[in-house]
Formats: sequence, C-alpha cells, structure tokens
Amino acid sequence: MKHLRALEDQSVYILREAYKHFDDLAMLWSMGKDSTVLLWLARKAFFGHVPFPLVHIDTGYEMPELIEYRDRLCREWRLDLVVGQNTEALAAGMGPQQGRVTCCTAMKIDALKQTIAKHKWTAIILGIRADEEGTRAKERYFSLRDKHGEWDFRDQPPELWDQFNTTFPAGSHIRVHPLLDWTELNIWEYLEFERIPLPKLYFDQGNGMRYRSLGCVPCTGAVSSCASTIPQIISELRVTTIAERSGRAQDEGRGMETLRKLGHM
Repeated sequence: MKHLRALEDQSVYILREAYKHFDDLAMLWSMGKDSTVLLWLARKAFFGHVPFPLVHIDTGYEMPELIEYRDRLCREWRLDLVVGQNTEALAAGMGPQQGRVTCCTAMKIDALKQTIAKHKWTAIILGIRADEEGTRAKERYFSLRDKHGEWDFRDQPPELWDQFNTTFPAGSHIRVHPLLDWTELNIWEYLEFERIPLPKLYFDQGNGMRYRSLGCVPCTGAVSSCASTIPQIISELRVTTIAERSGRAQDEGRGMETLRKLGHM
C-alpha cells in the first residue's frame, strides 16, 4: 500500500509543521471517517499523544451514537476534548426549520467562531478533502482566513513543490488541511489497513441502509447499501456514481459554498 504510506507521510509532515509554527493550535473532530483518520494520523505524528486539544462543535442535533463513540475514544486514547456549542441560539429554538443555511451558520459557524475566540486559537486543523465537495477543491494546505474566520475562495495562493506558507500577517486565522489530497477511497483503504475503529452508522445494520457521510440528525440521510464491512464499502465505491455527500441537505444548491465562505469547516 505504497500510495497510502505516501499520503500518510505527507499528512504527518503537515501536522508536525503546523505544531511547529503555531503556538495556539487545535484540531476539529466531528467523529466522522475523515476526522477520525486525521486523529489517528495525529497520534502517529506525535507518538501516541495528541499535543493539542480536539474540538467538537455540538449543534444539539448530533446522532447519539456519535456522542457515545466520541466519549469512548476520549477515555481510551486520553484525548483533551473541548466541546463548543452556541447555547444561546439553541435555547432560542434555532433549528433546520429556520432554513438550513441559517441553522448551520448559527449552530456550526458561529459556534466555531465563539469557541475559537474563547480559547484564542490562531490555527485550526481540519480533516477536509479536495474531492469531497466543490469548494474544498479550492483550498490550500495552509489556508488564510481573516480575523472573523471568513474565506475568500477566489484568492488562494499556489502551493508548489510542497512549499507551504506558514508565515501570515498578525491577526490572521489559519485553517490547516492535512488530508487535502486524500480521496474517499483512500480514506476507506487506510481505515481497513490500520484497523481504525469507526461508528457503526457507516455500516448496514440489516435493513439495507447505511450512512456514507455523517451530520446532524434532521439533515442527514442514509443511502441504500448492504455493505457491512470495509472491504464491501471499498468494492461499492469503485463502481458508484452517487456523490459522497448526496445525503447532506446543506449541500443543496450553493449552500455549502456560502457556508464555507463564512467560515464553515
């Protein structure tokens, strides 16, 4: 699996570069397959220890199975977890009935901004991939945001020959993307190769349905699939023509582009 080792080496290098250059650093963890691979890589990069906090932005509409999975791994791997939540918006009744962009802005983007401001992090590591969704293909490994976390996807400098910019103007906020060159198939191959534990939601539980991408309960749909093992999922991915995030409601229209410009993960 030389291609996986090459991807692993590059991601580990980027994680160590981020840790070297940014004193106030944290990593987002949604408990999905991508961010869990990223967590696994961070543990490899730092010899079993994650030297920065993990951040889970809890919208209040999380799948209970993910919370159980999160808490179990935190105990077993001794992770430093910070849970961020826009409690004010949640108490006011914010939900998808107000519109998915409005809800995601309040419960994800604003919650993330509040959490970053509270802990004064200057850089955040995320597990996004360029192949997952259109606007993510415009990202860079070290991505400059303004002080509000907003992103100009039309103005991204090139990163040539693995030369990454790690020096930014004072007051900038940086997003670091170690998985940018990975594909969905790479992620599943690596999960199988490394035997990384995953939420059971990704697998068919006997009803011919499973989740391909995990999000909030009201806005995430399962896909028709009888795959109950990772090799079966890999075989399925090799022939599917269905988009990975087809079950994610916030991706409809130009919703995700709008959200990511405002600072979405």
